[in-house]
Amino acid sequence: MLIPNIRDLTNVQWEVLDSLIPEPTPRRDGRGRPWKDRRAVLNGILWVLRTGAPWADVPDRYPSYQTCHRRFQQWVRSGVMKRVLQALALDLKARGALDVREAFIDGSFAPAKKGAQKSEKQSAAKEPRSWQWPIAMVFPLPSASKVLHHTR
Repeated sequence: MLIPNIRDLTNVQWEVLDSLIPEPTPRRDGRGRPWKDRRAVLNGILWVLRTGAPWADVPDRYPSYQTCHRRFQQWVRSGVMKRVLQALALDLKARGALDVREAFIDGSFAPAKKGAQKSEKQSAAKEPRSWQWPIAMVFPLPSASKVLHHTR
C-alpha cells in the first residue's frame, strides 16, 4: 500500500490527471508482471522532477526507479507528461499558487572560468595544499594538528 506523502498528488489533482494517463493494456499472451499503479508511478516521477535527485534515489514508498523511469520515458514520447504538467500548472494557477506569466526557462549559460592564466602568479591562498589538510579540517583531532604541522 502506498503511504501518502505531503507532496504527493491530492485526490482532487489525481481526478484531473487520471483521464490524461492511459490505462495499461495487458499483453495478449497474458505474460509479464502486472503494471504498477499509475498514480504511484506518477508520484515517483514527480518526486524526481521536484527534487532533482537521480532516479536510483526514488524512495521505497514509490515503485522501483526502473519502473518510474521507464514509464516517464514512455509518457514523454507519447505526450502524456506534457499534458500532465500543463494540467498541474493550471491547477496551481487556479489556486493562486503559480503565475505562469512569471515562469520561464532560460537556455543560456555562462561558461565557468577554467583556471588562472599561465603567466599569472598564483596567490598564496590558491596554492595547492597537501592531501592531509582537507582530512584534518573534516576530522579535527588534537593529535592530527601536531602531525600536520610537522609535515608541511
